[in-house]
Amino acid sequence: MMNLKFSSFSGTYVGFILLQVITLTSEHFMVTISTGHLVAMVGGQAELSCQLFPPQDAEHMEVRWFRSDHSKPIYLYRDGHDMKGEIAPEYVHRTEFVKEAIREGKVTLRIHNISISDDGPYQCLFKDGGFSEASSMNLSVAAVGLETQIYVEPLFSDACMVECHSGGWFPQPQMEWRDDRGEVVPHSSKLPSQDGARFFHMKMTVVLTNNSQGNITCYIHNPLTGEVKQTRIILSNGLFESDYIWIVFLGLLLGIVLVCIAMHLYILLSIKKVSIPDPLFLLYSDWMWDMAIVVFIMVAFFTILIFILYLTVKGHKITSNYKSDDKDAFNKRYLYPNAASLRVVLPVVDLPES
Repeated sequence: MMNLKFSSFSGTYVGFILLQVITLTSEHFMVTISTGHLVAMVGGQAELSCQLFPPQDAEHMEVRWFRSDHSKPIYLYRDGHDMKGEIAPEYVHRTEFVKEAIREGKVTLRIHNISISDDGPYQCLFKDGGFSEASSMNLSVAAVGLETQIYVEPLFSDACMVECHSGGWFPQPQMEWRDDRGEVVPHSSKLPSQDGARFFHMKMTVVLTNNSQGNITCYIHNPLTGEVKQTRIILSNGLFESDYIWIVFLGLLLGIVLVCIAMHLYILLSIKKVSIPDPLFLLYSDWMWDMAIVVFIMVAFFTILIFILYLTVKGHKITSNYKSDDKDAFNKRYLYPNAASLRVVLPVVDLPES
């Protein structure tokens, strides 16, 4: 008899608790989101979705998306209408309210033409009468650079400096040199910078010597999306041997100068040691003297001129501009820049993304 009385009390108590829960959930709710971290590409779109739990009709509620300031919504829905007059100006023409499932308490805010300024946290808030509830989510914006530039500058007869430039990245990418085996080659310098639109521009250099073997790859990786851009260059031995041609040429000029000086000394010694009664001998000797001086001046002039030309060419950068969206034009224009005059071959190979 006692067991029956206890069971009746327990059933009444459980029913009372369930009634309280039903009453509570009819007046209160929670806001849930499908994912707390979203990734969108610059120029693309992002969808910020949130919904009520338990599911219920939210058509009569106020729905607000905002960032750090509740009073400055990026979108506001109230009384069944879009309140565009209260929306932040930079979002007025870029937001779209998707409410097909609003009777089930699910709504989505679609943001078009994503920019880096859209990166950061967002909050979705539902308000019903005097009760409101919000949930936070984070939008990460990413951008992958579309242009890679390779610069090669000879330094000495046995060394050259290679620079890799790439811009239009966000967030800051990981950048490194790699050899044919995929191993990291220590860089000489790395310089990141940001422009007014907050895009990252990367510059990395490495000094190679004639002991360097194989090809070298400029490897750039976006840590947020995992996308990789690889640009490989092939450095021929001609890059490190180009100075020998100039050395040989300058050596020949120096030999000519020495020959002229020797001829000049020979003439002077001949005049002093030999006495010839021919009256034309002095005239011939003066003429030879003048010719030696003229030849010496001309050789010196052209030696200096060629040396200046050599320094100018040596300091000139061989630029290979690579654009992934115009590969054919790149190959026609930049595949072997100045290869004939500088004896340098710099093919650039676009590697598939890993």
